Amino acid sequence: MAATSSAATAMAMATTSSTAPVATAPFSSLPIRLRLRPKSLHTSRLLLLLPVPRSSSSWDEPVSEGEGAEEDSEESAAAAEDDDEDDEKPRPEPVASSGFEFAAPPDGYVEPAPFDELPPESPEDVAAAYESLYGPAFSGETVMGNNIFEVKVVDPVDMDRDQRPSDEFSERVVQVNRVTKVVKGGRQLSYRAIVVVGDMKGHVGVGVGKAKEVTEAITKAGMNGRRNLVTVPLTKYSTFPHRADADYGAARVMLRPACPGSGVIAGGAVRVVLEMAGVENALGKQLRSKNPLNNARATIKATQMMRQFEDVATERGIPMEELWK
Repeated sequence: MAATSSAATAMAMATTSSTAPVATAPFSSLPIRLRLRPKSLHTSRLLLLLPVPRSSSSWDEPVSEGEGAEEDSEESAAAAEDDDEDDEKPRPEPVASSGFEFAAPPDGYVEPAPFDELPPESPEDVAAAYESLYGPAFSGETVMGNNIFEVKVVDPVDMDRDQRPSDEFSERVVQVNRVTKVVKGGRQLSYRAIVVVGDMKGHVGVGVGKAKEVTEAITKAGMNGRRNLVTVPLTKYSTFPHRADADYGAARVMLRPACPGSGVIAGGAVRVVLEMAGVENALGKQLRSKNPLNNARATIKATQMMRQFEDVATERGIPMEELWK
């Protein structure tokens, strides 16, 4: 047994201590980037891809640093070109290649001349063009009898009360206050007027105007009220369809319908607004602030919160008879 084990040990030592040279990698002189190029496969192992020599020289020959640098620069330039091509947006195809054809001009069509080659326009042409676009306010002398360069817009404030345009709306003054504006040179005194405009048929508006004179302030307030007209929903008994409350600033107004013969039971600006709207039977109450302007606007807001029975029945999709069941 001892002889056998010693023989095995001697054979192993002889095998490991062989003086034969160990084979090295034939591409140890190549750059690191050319030695291993892993590529993902369907399996878990890696495939070693080695470049093919460009000439008949052996793989063992070392590669000079200059050639490696040139290859690096070429590869970087190619990669930059690929990135530029990817970043470029797709260009639309020209009209000729897309197959689109413009419609043929109608018979007798004459292409207009360029703008800078047209003859100069006369004042009559300018006046006619302005009148066709903006109405007779900018008409010329040959069209409406006015000079296009001296158009004067007449303000209703400058007119006499008899010359102002008449309509079916009536006005009622709620309040006129003297207000002061403090400026660098002192104080500027003016007047502020609150006017309620209505036609007694369900249309009413509240307007405010300021001017140096009381009459001008009232006129401006009336014009402002006509620009802010609203429609008040009324029943056949000239009352509200239901109750409503509304706030405006620090003011709060409560409106309630009333039976025929009750009249308008309200005070202050609420009564004025209801009467100008054509309400004959209603109850109104100012709950908070007594400011006439805020109460008037709160009343307008409360009326806009009301709806007619027909509108509610249409939204629900049921006949009006079933609303009271």
